[in-house]
Amino acid sequence: MDPVAPVIAEVNALRRRLQPVADPRDPVFLERLAKELADSAELSRQPIVRAFLADLRDSPDGSRLRATKAHINEERDNHVFSFFDASYFPKLSLDYLAYRTLPTDPHLAVRYASNTRPVNLLAKSEGFKSRVVVALFPENHLDGRQDPDDLIFYFIDKFVERHNRITRKMIDAVMAPGSFPRIQGAPDHVVEAASSWWVRLHEYHHRQGDLPIPEFLDAKKLKPLAGLEELRVDVSAMLVCLDDAQLPEQQARAAYEYILAERLLRYAVEGIPRPNYDAVASQLLFSYLTEHRGIRLRDGLIELAPELPAVLAAFLGEIRAIERRIRTEPLERVRAGLLEFTNRYTDYDPQAKDYRHIPFFAEVKQRLGL
Repeated sequence: MDPVAPVIAEVNALRRRLQPVADPRDPVFLERLAKELADSAELSRQPIVRAFLADLRDSPDGSRLRATKAHINEERDNHVFSFFDASYFPKLSLDYLAYRTLPTDPHLAVRYASNTRPVNLLAKSEGFKSRVVVALFPENHLDGRQDPDDLIFYFIDKFVERHNRITRKMIDAVMAPGSFPRIQGAPDHVVEAASSWWVRLHEYHHRQGDLPIPEFLDAKKLKPLAGLEELRVDVSAMLVCLDDAQLPEQQARAAYEYILAERLLRYAVEGIPRPNYDAVASQLLFSYLTEHRGIRLRDGLIELAPELPAVLAAFLGEIRAIERRIRTEPLERVRAGLLEFTNRYTDYDPQAKDYRHIPFFAEVKQRLGL
């Protein structure tokens, strides 16, 4: 029997007993939760649970989870447990997981170092079964904090499943033949490796540039600017895969294709009819690449032009040039420049005060039943 299975079963049972939770930061609720955990023979002997209990003793309102975060960040074992509260992950509450960290290229891990952990889930409670929960960020814990040493987990098995379920269908349906030779129809281990590269490079680049995250997170919270930030880091990642000669070429090219396919295709159909920030970013990328001849539509298919890498570099250069103005201009003026750049290549509806989807992708979503 899986040794973690009884732990997961106990967490799921406790979740059900505690539902609904009106205010997870209510000291009365947390006192009850602590008693339930301490009284559980299965849970109370888990080191991560004991760390969480220590935090509740020190911080009765759950405002600081030092011991819990230390246990996770120091990777004392491969378990994560906490009470989670994130509006975009509504299924998470009291949850537990066990994971396996995936290997990566040594040069990638050192040159583009970050606190990212690409993992596969070995066991998970009900909240982590939610399809939308593809990552776990430090601020998702009850204390709502992200500190510099906190680990960021990406659940790569979910990335592979999502790619196979959505992105592969889109590649087959809307891309010119041969557009993605390394990932189209590739086995899962290739997609897994490419996903792992993506998330490492993604988090690394969030912390680079003149307006890095999390320092300028508040300045980029507006939906179009959040989308632009996601696009900035992903285009940066693509160019690393193309330009860093110390990376293994085949894996780097596969990662480039994977990031481009996810960003250009899959994100583009998210949130229809009201695009989320990732979909706005995909609109922006599609429109920019089309206008600057990095891609073109022919007979209902997207063709990648030989000039695409140069166009991606030019795109990134424009974003960097605007962000560089923070050295001489106030933040609000730089934000206005970023917003103007985004709106130039997207379809903003001033009456609805929201963005419209590109009709091409709305039709694709309907046709493919995505």
